[in-house]
Amino acid sequence: MTTEEETAKDATGTTTTPAVDETTTSAATTTPHDDKPSPPSFTARLCDFYWQNEFLILVICAICLARAYPPLGAEYLAPDITATWIAVCIIFVMAGLGLKTEEFRKAFQQIWFNLFVQGFNFGVVSASVYLVSLGLKAANILSDDLADGLVVAACLPMTINMVLVLTKAGGGDESLAIVNAASGNLVGVFLSPVLILGYLGVEGDIDLASVFVKLVVRVVIPVAVGQVIQKTMPKVVAFYKTHKKRFKRFQEYCLVFIVYTVFCRTFEDGSESSIGDVFLTILFVFLILISLMVVAWYSLKLLYRNQPEMRVMGLYGCTHKTVAMGVPLINAIYEDNSAVGLYTLPLLIWHPMQLVIGTFLAPRLTAFVESERRRLDGENPPTSSKKEEDPESLQPPASEVIPKDEPSTLQLAEASTPTTHET
Repeated sequence: MTTEEETAKDATGTTTTPAVDETTTSAATTTPHDDKPSPPSFTARLCDFYWQNEFLILVICAICLARAYPPLGAEYLAPDITATWIAVCIIFVMAGLGLKTEEFRKAFQQIWFNLFVQGFNFGVVSASVYLVSLGLKAANILSDDLADGLVVAACLPMTINMVLVLTKAGGGDESLAIVNAASGNLVGVFLSPVLILGYLGVEGDIDLASVFVKLVVRVVIPVAVGQVIQKTMPKVVAFYKTHKKRFKRFQEYCLVFIVYTVFCRTFEDGSESSIGDVFLTILFVFLILISLMVVAWYSLKLLYRNQPEMRVMGLYGCTHKTVAMGVPLINAIYEDNSAVGLYTLPLLIWHPMQLVIGTFLAPRLTAFVESERRRLDGENPPTSSKKEEDPESLQPPASEVIPKDEPSTLQLAEASTPTTHET
C-alpha cells in the first residue's frame, strides 16, 4: 500500500484518513472462536451411549435371545465345555493376572477399617439379605429361586474396577479401595461358596465334595496360574497392561456368553417365576441396597467420624457386589440346577443398580469430603499457632529508622543555629 493510499493531504495541510470498508472490518473482527461447535449427531450420541453401557445392553440382548430360542445355547453350543470350563477358566486366569497382591501390605496400615469393610460386605449384607429372603418366601411375595438368588448375590465379594472408579469420583481413599477390592476378591474365591452353601446348600440337592473340587479346578487354580504369570512373565504382564481395555472387553464378552447359556438352560427347562417376579426383584434389590448403604454410612460415621475419605470408600466397599466373579462362580456351583438363571438374575440387577446409585452420589460425596476437610482444618489448626517472633519484626518501621551515617534532625537543627560569641 502506497503513502497516497494511506493518507491524503488537502490544500490546508491537514491530513485525512481514507474510509474503511465496513465489510472488511466486520470480517477482520470475526474470529474462529465465535463459531460454536456443532452438537454431536444422533448417531454419535447413540454410539457413545452404547459404549458406556455395553455390558448391560449385551446382557439384556443375551437374555432376549435365550428366550427366543433356548436350544441354541442349552445344547448346540456345548455349554458344558464352552461356558462351564473354557469361559470360566479364562475369566479367572485374567482375574489372577490383574490382582495386585503387592498392595496387600498396605492393608496393615488400616487393618481395623479393612476388617470392618470385609466383615460388613460378607457378613452383614449376606445375613440381612438372607433374613429378607426368608420373609419374602414365607409371605409368597417372591419365588423361591429369585429369593435364593438374592442370597447368592449378597454372598459375593465387592467389585474391583467399579469400587475404585466410584471411590475416586467421590473423593475417597483410592489406596484403600485397591487393597479392599483385591483382598476381598481373593478371599471371596474361598469364602463366597462357603456362605452360599451355608445359607442354601442344605435345601438344595448339592454334592459338597464335587462342588469344592470343581471350584478348585475352575476357580482357585486359574487364579493361581494368573498370579504365577504375573510374577514370572514380565513380558506377558506388559502386554496385558498395554491391551488392558481389550482384555477387559473380552472378559465381559465371556461373561455375556455365560449369561446367555445359563438363561438358555433356564428357559428350556421352564421356570415358575413370572415377569412380575422380575420387577419385584428389581424393587427389592433397590430397597435392600439403599437400606444397606444407609446402615453402612452411619456405622462408618460412628467409627470414623473424622476420616471422610475412608467413609466414602467404605460406603462403596461395604455394599458392592462383583458380577465378573459372581456369574462364573454361580455357574460352577449350580451348573446342574435348572434354576441357575434365576439365581444369577438378582446379581445382574444388583450390578447396574449399584452403578446408578453410586454415580448419583459421587458429586455429593465429593462436596461432603471437601466440607469435612474444611471443618477438620478449622478444628485442628497447625501446632505452632503463634507465629515465632522474627527479630526483624521487632525493629521499628523503616520510616523511623535513622541511618547511622546520616545526622539526625536535631543535629541538623543545632548545626544551622548561629552561635553567639562571648563579648
